[in-house]
Amino acid sequence: MLTPQDALIYTMVMVAAADSDMTDPEVSTIGEIVSHLPIFQNFEQGRLPRTAAACAEIMQQDDGLDVALDQIKAALPAKLRETAYALACDVVAADTKASQEELRLLEMIRHRLDVDRLTAAAIERGARARYARA
Repeated sequence: MLTPQDALIYTMVMVAAADSDMTDPEVSTIGEIVSHLPIFQNFEQGRLPRTAAACAEIMQQDDGLDVALDQIKAALPAKLRETAYALACDVVAADTKASQEELRLLEMIRHRLDVDRLTAAAIERGARARYARA
């Protein structure tokens, strides 16, 4: 069983790897999020690589995407589901280009975690604004 923090990390790792290319900005963003956000205050930083590797291992299975999404949903209380979607959007926005695979996975996450369309649009707009370049 995943902890809520593990589930948030799984969500970020999944979107970063969705296009089969985890970029340096995506990896860096995941590390920064885990080291700074209050939800990760009691998370042991040394667990990040192991948690990411566990997610990657699940994703290698034939039904890995569904298994990971089910585990994420089961581990997250309702109040953290929008947080998961927001963190996923931040990771996608970190390298300034969203691939079709990443956008499709965001849509799947939104549906699986029951994030309503209006809330998702606001979260997506916030991520674009935070990661805009001059």
